[in-house]
Amino acid sequence: MNNIASCIDHTLLKPEATKAQVEQLCAEAKEYQFASVCINPYHVELAYSLLKDTPVLVCTVVGFPLGATTSEQKAAETAQAVRQGAAEIDMVINIGALKAGDTDVVENDIRAVVQAAEGKLVKVIIETCLLTEEEKVLACELSMKAGAHYVKTSTGFSTGGATAEDIALMRKVVGDKLGVKASGGVRDLEAAKKMIAAGASRIGSSNSVAIAKS
Repeated sequence: MNNIASCIDHTLLKPEATKAQVEQLCAEAKEYQFASVCINPYHVELAYSLLKDTPVLVCTVVGFPLGATTSEQKAAETAQAVRQGAAEIDMVINIGALKAGDTDVVENDIRAVVQAAEGKLVKVIIETCLLTEEEKVLACELSMKAGAHYVKTSTGFSTGGATAEDIALMRKVVGDKLGVKASGGVRDLEAAKKMIAAGASRIGSSNSVAIAKS
């Protein structure tokens, strides 16, 4: 078993995920000592009940997967998730506002989630596959200004996932101020190592067990 497991968010975000599958996800996370389980908000209470006495954290998603809900809705989702035991929040930015040049909207949207998280770790999903290089840079800069802790490539539900080139760009922009999470299409150990070499400090994957066993 390799030592990458501690960098992985063991992920199950499919809409058809059942209670039994979330229970299995949490059991696997405990066995392999993944950094967290990343699940939809409905499953936060269950995951927390199964993991509260372990080092594995509960991560959930906000404004997912489109990012097009209001800042108030994202903040409310965040506050509820934290009350139910979430230690990490992966939020989707307002992609349309970013592409329209409404930078204040994007920054304030992120900040609303950071404030609602009350000190819990906030990762900002910028959905790199929909952005130009300039927009990727801007999204990272706005995430830093808004007080987020990580920038993240992808939801895994759009037109593309993480690339080493995007990870390298994001790391260049945030330096050592923020973490960088590679998510979307990271399905094997080779891909995970490639992302880490490019600058990723966390990997999101639904194929985590295979990666850990490699």
